[in-house]
Amino acid sequence: MKPTLFLLAFLLFLGACREDENPDLLLLEASAGTTPIPLDGSIVENIPLDRGISLKFSENLDAGTAASSFILRAGSQTLPTNINLPSGNTVTIQALGGLQSGQVHQLEILGSLRSASGTSFPGQTLSFKTQSGSLAIESASFAGEEALPNGTIQNVTLAFSAEIKFNFPLDPGSLQSGVQLTGPSSPSLAVDLSSDQKTLQIRSSAPLSYLSKYRLSLSSTVSGANGETFSGWQKDFYTSIDPNPKFPAISDEALLTKVQEHTFRYFWDFAHPASGMARERNTSGNTVTSGGSGFGVMALIVGVERGFISRTQAVERWTKVIGFLEKADRFHGVWPHWLNGETGKTIPFSAKDNGGDLVETALLMQGLLTVQAYLDPAASAEKSLSDRITTLWRGVEWDWYTKNNSGVLYWHWSPDFAWEMNLPVSGYNESLIVYVLAASSPTHPISKSTYDQGWARNGAIRNGKSFYGEALPLGVDYGGPLFFSHYSFLGLDPRNLRDQYANYWEQNVQHSLINQAHAVANPKSFVAYSEDNWGFTASDNHQGYNAHSPTNDLGVVTPTAALSSFPYTPEESMKAMRFFYYALGDRTWGDYGFYDAFNVSESWYADSYLAIDQGPIILMIENHRSALLWNLFMKNTEVKAGLDKLGFSY
Repeated sequence: MKPTLFLLAFLLFLGACREDENPDLLLLEASAGTTPIPLDGSIVENIPLDRGISLKFSENLDAGTAASSFILRAGSQTLPTNINLPSGNTVTIQALGGLQSGQVHQLEILGSLRSASGTSFPGQTLSFKTQSGSLAIESASFAGEEALPNGTIQNVTLAFSAEIKFNFPLDPGSLQSGVQLTGPSSPSLAVDLSSDQKTLQIRSSAPLSYLSKYRLSLSSTVSGANGETFSGWQKDFYTSIDPNPKFPAISDEALLTKVQEHTFRYFWDFAHPASGMARERNTSGNTVTSGGSGFGVMALIVGVERGFISRTQAVERWTKVIGFLEKADRFHGVWPHWLNGETGKTIPFSAKDNGGDLVETALLMQGLLTVQAYLDPAASAEKSLSDRITTLWRGVEWDWYTKNNSGVLYWHWSPDFAWEMNLPVSGYNESLIVYVLAASSPTHPISKSTYDQGWARNGAIRNGKSFYGEALPLGVDYGGPLFFSHYSFLGLDPRNLRDQYANYWEQNVQHSLINQAHAVANPKSFVAYSEDNWGFTASDNHQGYNAHSPTNDLGVVTPTAALSSFPYTPEESMKAMRFFYYALGDRTWGDYGFYDAFNVSESWYADSYLAIDQGPIILMIENHRSALLWNLFMKNTEVKAGLDKLGFSY
């Protein structure tokens, strides 16, 4: 053979030998995260679910074939993946949504894979098993739910249904005892799983209780289809209003009368039997209240005019009350806050408050003067009562309570503690009537300067700012509790009342509108606040008693607040009355009308009645309907003279 031909044959032989030694593209390394995956097909376990797969080959890869040459499976399910080539010979594969929990995964590398130089890959399958993951809830929703800004869920439909989505399929057998609904009623639940077993559908067998707090709980016994564990979950929510009215519908006028009549019963049926005075509250026994009794004697006028009692019955009751007041404890003509309804002796309101209470006395006297204006001087029994009221009225030493002409009236004086309570009556609050009556007294009057300095604080009672778009002439920001706009104006007519400091009709209207607007704004995210469910004033609450207001909002709605504002906000107050009666009546309505207060967020409803809350309801509704009490009180010539002295127009 010629040397040239021999050399050529040798080179071809050598090339063939090299091709036989490394004929294909090779997989050199594989890992899930930092854990190596055996290349011999054996299974590595406990791979975390969030790990990506990395493969290193012997040559740079052809990107076109790499995109379609990798298939990742978990059991029989093919997983969607994202494939990247961060460097020429390395591939990373990420399962979209993560690996499957507790399952053997197989990564098939197809023979279609090629190197950049065209070398083929023989095909290979790698196997690994993931850890069992933890079940987690991806979303939970309740039919009808409304999320308040603080995250509280309200308005869930009474025909309860919920949908809960998990990150892994569930074990159906673990759901039997793992789902629980607790609340004022506990209907059985129907539980269904979606076809992929990741979505739980829950329905109640019966409607839930309206405007109530419930808790849906999933216990830790719930588990995944592949053994995933669950740490448990619970969610509180509040149900919606029941659309079915609690009582048959009647006209608004009939409802106003019904509320007045039931509220009247507190002062008629529940008055103290010996004295005729109003008990402080429905659990007070012998404790009667001076201010609340002022409301009570005015309520009798409404009772007569609305046909709840006869005029004769009213005169008999007024006679009993006045006879009691004539003999009861007084301190310079001023009655204490509380009295024993049998003996007329003082019951201390607090440790040092065992003497005269000027504010309570003013509320009582406002009532007595209104009754006096109603009495018929042509009827001897009524003329006698009128004269006795005059004696009581002239006996109140308003000027004594200036504490030695200090320039301001003081709330309390006690023979044991003198002026130690040290509480000046300064505006703006519920006590305007105190200064009006003190200025009107024919025997112990105060001066206008005492009104200006003591009550008006030389103009410092002015506010002038706007809240929820409503300008407030007087008082603290947002107006304070609504009884500020009620107590002084049960007899004192605010419709045209003004002085150098304010228009009092405007003050009371704006105060009431701000109060309702606060419920609509609901800055603290209390449950069920709305334009229908509003009213913040002093009342019982779930913790005891407090003076509720927009700046002291505990979630408590007090019916007297909205209902006693009827003259100022007739449409808004009517909405509230309908809501309290029709929507909540089985919880808020009793023998003496509306119970004192409620708090939906705390699932608390009072069973109490308070004289100072019941009284303004019946009286202010009547002023809204007929101006009866305003017209009577404003007939008093001495009151008119006092208003003139203080610079009022009316």
